[in-house]
Amino acid sequence: MDDQGKAYWSATLGLLGKILAIWFVCSFGAGILFAPALNGISLGGYPLGFWFAHQGSIYIFIALIFYYAKAMGDLDRKFDVHEE
Repeated sequence: MDDQGKAYWSATLGLLGKILAIWFVCSFGAGILFAPALNGISLGGYPLGFWFAHQGSIYIFIALIFYYAKAMGDLDRKFDVHEE
């Protein structure tokens, strides 16, 4: 594998690592680990920890899908491996 291929793969893995970390913190962290602390805040009549466990992590996941598609398109153009 050449240097540009290694750089592309490294950038792709870096992006995936960041996205998975954000998803983990929002779903497992906010929904389970930090739920008792977040439950003091109410959103739509429900405790915030409960909301993250049932709704928030899904919204975050969908937003991350759109961000991933945009960021991968940018990476593909940067390394000139994009499709026309």
